[in-house]
Amino acid sequence: MILKIDELRDKLAGCWAGKNIGGTFGAPFESKRALQNAEFYMQDLSQGPPANDDLDLQIAWLSAVERYGKNVNASILGEYWLSYIIPNWVEYGTGKTNLRAGIEPPLCGDVDNTYKNSNGCWIRSELWACLAPGHPEIAARYAYEDGVIDHAEEGLYGEIFFAAMQSAAFVESDPMKLIEIGLSYIPEKSRVTACVREAMRCHAEGVPIADARRRIHNTAPGTFGVQHIRISDIPKENNEGFELGEPGMDTPENVGFTIAGLLYGAGDYGQSLIMANACGEDTDCTCGTLGALLGIISGASGIPEKWAAPLDDRITTMCINTTGQNSIWIPKTAKELAERVLREIPGFLGQELCDVFAEGGMEIKCDENALFCPNEDDYIHLINGDCQDWGHRIPVRDLCELSSYVVRHDHCVFTSFTDYHGSVFFKKGEPRTISIRVMNNHIMKEQQWVTVTLYLPEGVTVNGASSVMLPLNNLHGYTADATFELNTEFFGGNKLELLADVSLNGRHSYDVVKVTLFAKA
Repeated sequence: MILKIDELRDKLAGCWAGKNIGGTFGAPFESKRALQNAEFYMQDLSQGPPANDDLDLQIAWLSAVERYGKNVNASILGEYWLSYIIPNWVEYGTGKTNLRAGIEPPLCGDVDNTYKNSNGCWIRSELWACLAPGHPEIAARYAYEDGVIDHAEEGLYGEIFFAAMQSAAFVESDPMKLIEIGLSYIPEKSRVTACVREAMRCHAEGVPIADARRRIHNTAPGTFGVQHIRISDIPKENNEGFELGEPGMDTPENVGFTIAGLLYGAGDYGQSLIMANACGEDTDCTCGTLGALLGIISGASGIPEKWAAPLDDRITTMCINTTGQNSIWIPKTAKELAERVLREIPGFLGQELCDVFAEGGMEIKCDENALFCPNEDDYIHLINGDCQDWGHRIPVRDLCELSSYVVRHDHCVFTSFTDYHGSVFFKKGEPRTISIRVMNNHIMKEQQWVTVTLYLPEGVTVNGASSVMLPLNNLHGYTADATFELNTEFFGGNKLELLADVSLNGRHSYDVVKVTLFAKA
């Protein structure tokens, strides 16, 4: 499977134009629980499109990518989030507040975050798909780094699902295969998977979109369409049998509505957007994400002129702070945005020396068998670690299975995992445990010994040894594990900060992990 430069350019432009088109079409119906019947834009677009926050959030990420390239991670994105993103809407504000309190990713996306499963991060999937066209494993891995800043669990799964699906769409157009590729990267028992599967069942059974809407909603009831009104004021028309949902549990059903639009639209660009919009709830997100996916498949050249012409390819932003000395360069058109993304693709695909603008440009080669997430179960536990076909990296689906209270640090020779055991709080006088797990990355293909040492603030001791030395073999699935029980009886502060030093014996590589805990009455 080979993607040539002209086709790649067209698909990149189609992604961002489609994102703008779908977001604009769905915007007037956002946050409404109703069976929508709109068939075209409802706004006056003579002065250009309205601002599209789903798109401009990703411009901030692109700015980080242009500086840091493929080294961009959750920590770097978190700094850009604090510096350049204006809104404090629910999960956005919670994520930023947690970062300012010194709570690092992925903790910051979960702590006190009622809306960690809402829609703020799966709408940011397109950039990672475009930076890794035809390589969904790479796209999904960066989507994970993005999502954990302000989301966790189902909210995170939505972004990983769409990043993988959209990346694969650069080289694959079969909707059913694209859906299965996306699902391979997230937990099978997740609510996102359940809603996507329900959308597929409804379509296969020929269920009318109105009934499909109710079935998808009731699979994992959300509240996005009723968060601004009294329960007694929820419209009864077309909402019979809709269960009341859990506050913030919005990603699963809205992802399901997006997939319903894809399937019920039967390949027709406008009809697909209309079907997704008909489901209501977070319509600018569902239509924007679907518009981007369809734009990747068809390219900008394949988007109907009826839908493209009113926007004139223009971009309007609303979320980016441009008042600072180092403000972000905002593209004026979707095509300009696509060209900027194009410059960064070689670095993400390991073709750093490629000149994409030279005659003939670059070709992207994709292995059809590598579109799906690698399966951890393909290898026997503790078998020779050299056999792993994805190197030292943990499959994305397995990253999803990690608790949000496990902080991961990747290094050349090893990866460390700091487990907070489900909380960032401690209670004075009560034992408090933390665990450090170390995994051999297999790059050097050598057995190691690892030392883990805690450095504690005054008034905190460890019940037992504060330093341990453990073997670290290079067998598949082998880890060195240390659990420490903290005694906080004589600690007088409200914020406990300790350092954990992780060192390989006989090597200079090390990791210093800062563990932050907060006092709770």
